[in-house]
Amino acid sequence: MTTDDDLSTTPDTDPGATPGTTPGTDPDATPGTTPLTGLIQRLLQRVRAADARRPLVWDGLLTTSWILFAVLDITSGGWRTVALDPTVSGTLVLLMSVAFSAPLLWRRTHPLAVLVFMAPVSLVNAWSGAVVQAAFLQEIVVFHVALRLPGRALAWAGALVAAPLVAGALHRPHSWDPMIVPHLWAFALSALLGIVVRTRKEHTAALVDRAHRLELERDQQARLAAATERTRIAREMHDIIGHNLSVITGLADGGAYAAAKSPERAAQALEAIGATSRQALTELRRLLGVLRDHPAEADRTPQPTLDDMDELLTGVRTAGLPVRLHIHGTPPSAPPTAGRQLTVYRVVQEALTNTLKHGGTAPTPTAEVTLTYRATELEAVITDTGTGTSTGTGTGTAGRHGSEGGGQGITGMRERASLYDGTLEAGPLPGSASAAGWQVRLRLPLEDTPS
Repeated sequence: MTTDDDLSTTPDTDPGATPGTTPGTDPDATPGTTPLTGLIQRLLQRVRAADARRPLVWDGLLTTSWILFAVLDITSGGWRTVALDPTVSGTLVLLMSVAFSAPLLWRRTHPLAVLVFMAPVSLVNAWSGAVVQAAFLQEIVVFHVALRLPGRALAWAGALVAAPLVAGALHRPHSWDPMIVPHLWAFALSALLGIVVRTRKEHTAALVDRAHRLELERDQQARLAAATERTRIAREMHDIIGHNLSVITGLADGGAYAAAKSPERAAQALEAIGATSRQALTELRRLLGVLRDHPAEADRTPQPTLDDMDELLTGVRTAGLPVRLHIHGTPPSAPPTAGRQLTVYRVVQEALTNTLKHGGTAPTPTAEVTLTYRATELEAVITDTGTGTSTGTGTGTAGRHGSEGGGQGITGMRERASLYDGTLEAGPLPGSASAAGWQVRLRLPLEDTPS
């Protein structure tokens, strides 16, 4: 009765696969299936595929087949063996059989309307005592009601099937058992089968939808991870290249100034430029090596920590910026994590780089770095006395703001601080003129805290 619909929603295999293979040996078989169930799945898949390609052809063939069976039953006289009244006119029996069979063409689109059409025919069938077997075709329609319509429609379908039978049984008091019981069993089985198939289809659709959403989430997570990694690499390259180029620029300016008066100082500046350039190239190669096709071959030198602060400040002093380091408080017994130490190092590096670029040269600015250890946080304050008269970089205040608005310096520092629930403030020194002095204050928790 239901071979034209989805009796199984398990994803099937290639219809052309050879049946009878053992599980795990047939690449087209559903995992965990036996040869018999695999064969049934392939047959059902072919039926569903044919139905999906040409539903009208399939419906027409099925309806025509049932009409032919009904006509053959009438012409052979087989219907008289179960009829309560064998004297019923053959013409009436033929018309009832066709009336039960022909509406099956619309069983999918209008199943309840088909049952409404069949109800008077069923009443005539029961009242006359013909009891044609084509009346059981109502159960195909019941299956589609359970499969496609809301639950209350199944109650209406039960009433449309049972009411004519009860009326016929009342007309023929001795026909309750042969007339009603088989139809009730057929109705229950058809309704149950429709509910099972519908539940399976909805469950499969939910699984497919969940798999689709998981695939979308996976792609989104991959894109977010790629964007995060690009941002991290951009910050690292900005800090490495920007800082070293600023140091090189300061050394070149100082070497050019000293070349006429002190060739020895100029030679020292050139040596420092070479050392700084080699250091920048080494760090850049290490960073880019991780991005190659064979990351195992990349140089995995540890990232800078607070222990490397003296080396950083020495390079800045060599570039011409006097800088002093002050440490207050007692460092904790367990040092901050490598990521937090790298954040402090990069913020100090970027702040001093901004001083080299925007602090001016007349008078020569100075800088101070103060690290303060507290019970739950580490504070780094970087101040300078820059006047912002350096040529090519704009005024001090405008240059620092330009770094925040148009560049990546202060933005990158704030991003680094936010990774560890820290805060960063940058602006002119409190109480100083707008173009004299700049301060960067970083507060970083020593342990993870809720964001």
